[in-house]
Amino acid sequence: MKPFNKLIMRIYSYILMLLLLPFFSNCEGQQAKKVADAKTTQAVVGVEHLTKATFKQKVFDFEHNKDWKYAGDKPCIIDFYAEWCGPCKKLAPTVEQIAKDYQGKINVYKVNVDEQQELAGAFGIQSIPSVLFCPQTDRPQMSTGYITREDFDKAIKEVLKVQ
Repeated sequence: MKPFNKLIMRIYSYILMLLLLPFFSNCEGQQAKKVADAKTTQAVVGVEHLTKATFKQKVFDFEHNKDWKYAGDKPCIIDFYAEWCGPCKKLAPTVEQIAKDYQGKINVYKVNVDEQQELAGAFGIQSIPSVLFCPQTDRPQMSTGYITREDFDKAIKEVLKVQ
């Protein structure tokens, strides 16, 4: 009787594996799609994703400088966001459109706070989305929470001094 029970259990195991196989292969497909979508998001014209190293090079070396000294050649906007954040996703198309509309006048950057936790911590990011407006000569100004296109345009004119 025992060999028969083992055979039955083995058959059940194979059937279960066959039933679950499409589920697991679909998960891999969804993960591959997420990776592809993330790469597509990063390839948006005019929007550059920053790491700690590129931030220090292009915006501000916060590890070696105590006083703000912007390193860029034109004003910039930095969108601190996370992939799971609903308001961040809602803000993303506006940020992308700003990059297109002001191309050549301002730099537009994004920082994923989950991937760049040290960078987010250095700027005291406690809620997202947070948008940092960095003029070339004055101190930067932070906006926290979802902001409209009109608010972006107003800040670009008043804070970044770009028409």
